[in-house]
Amino acid sequence: MKDIISQITMKELEQITYRALQETFSEVMAEVLMHMDKTIAENRDKKRFELRDKRRMTFDSMFGHVDLRRNYYFDRETGNYVSLLDQHLAFDGGQMMSPVVQDLAIELAVTGVSYRQAANALETLLGYPVISHEGIRQQVLNTEVIPKEKQPLEKDVIFVEVDGLYTKSQEKGRKGRELKISAIHQGWEMNGKRAKLVEKQHFIHRRKLPFWEEFEEFLVETYEYDPTRHHLVINGDGAQWITSCREYFRHNAIFVIDRFHVARDVQRIFRDHPRYRSIRKKLAAYDADGFMTELNSAVGTIGNEKKEEQLEALIAQLSQYPEALEDYREKLEDKGIDTTHFRPMGSGEGTMSVFAKRLKNGRSWCEDGIMKFIDVMVALKDGKEIITLQGKLEPTKDLEQEKPPKHFVEKLSKRVGEATRNNVAYLQQTTRKPVFAALKGLKGF
Repeated sequence: MKDIISQITMKELEQITYRALQETFSEVMAEVLMHMDKTIAENRDKKRFELRDKRRMTFDSMFGHVDLRRNYYFDRETGNYVSLLDQHLAFDGGQMMSPVVQDLAIELAVTGVSYRQAANALETLLGYPVISHEGIRQQVLNTEVIPKEKQPLEKDVIFVEVDGLYTKSQEKGRKGRELKISAIHQGWEMNGKRAKLVEKQHFIHRRKLPFWEEFEEFLVETYEYDPTRHHLVINGDGAQWITSCREYFRHNAIFVIDRFHVARDVQRIFRDHPRYRSIRKKLAAYDADGFMTELNSAVGTIGNEKKEEQLEALIAQLSQYPEALEDYREKLEDKGIDTTHFRPMGSGEGTMSVFAKRLKNGRSWCEDGIMKFIDVMVALKDGKEIITLQGKLEPTKDLEQEKPPKHFVEKLSKRVGEATRNNVAYLQQTTRKPVFAALKGLKGF
């Protein structure tokens, strides 16, 4: 027994067993498909569908390569040739991968690091190359995102986080572009000490309309939005296209300057200054007048020309909208709105970091490619329906465990047991045969 244990590791055992199960899966999947094809043939409308020949179906699945021949018919009614098995399965037998592999490839590409790494991850996981990085890219380009139905707004306040993300262009002689992105949510719900944004959705500016005009169209199309009833709380940095919300939404919006950016600028300028702590306290207390007074009184006291210029620029920027430093909750309370569960704004930076991680880091994009990619990325985040070349994409975390018919489960379970016993040599031997020898025989799988 000691000799047996010393000659095979847990890693080897797991790899050997996995390959054996892959072989079993391919065999069982092919047999189940052929059984279904035979049943369809026996019960088809024989006056309409004339059996002509058999054609090959071959595809890569999550557990191995599947190969079989299924019936091919002439449809007397339409004059077309069809595979009734393909129709029944909602699957094009000419495709070289299963819908599950396709969905996983798209999901890995969009939520991971790159198309190439998604292809490599699939090969590592499955043990054989399934699809190239360019193949995954084409899968993404051939998707269609279906908008959701209009969503109700439970409260009278909509929270909006806005920021821009610069991306490089692949096209020669063409500059990159700034993606203008907003995250919209309806407040916060607590899960222990962690806060979760309620009904979070994303908006990507893409047309030639001004940002806020297109954004309002999005609100009208996405929500049961009424500008005479609903209030917007908009958080962003001092970019002119962001602060222009004050003019566009004159009566139902509160602009909040992003405190992350302000705090970062204050730290860069005053890090070693003796009044740094008092300035931070004024900012944290939403004391707009006190904060601006501190900044103005600090002019000329820093002793660094570059930082003095940065301070003057910060004062000039914030002087345009000092009210944006105030607590938005107090303004809503003045309008008679209960703000009990409202929290400080500032999730925009976290939202942008998620997009930046996938879209930047030295990558460049063609315009059609980045817009299609970001459509799929947003759809996965927002739970929108995505139509692919093989039907509807089912994200891994959203797959439901629906129970198939009992007779199908029983037949499949029996067949798997039979195939497993045939594949794993050790199970065909007497109990005295050394397991080591049997497992070594499986290394060819």
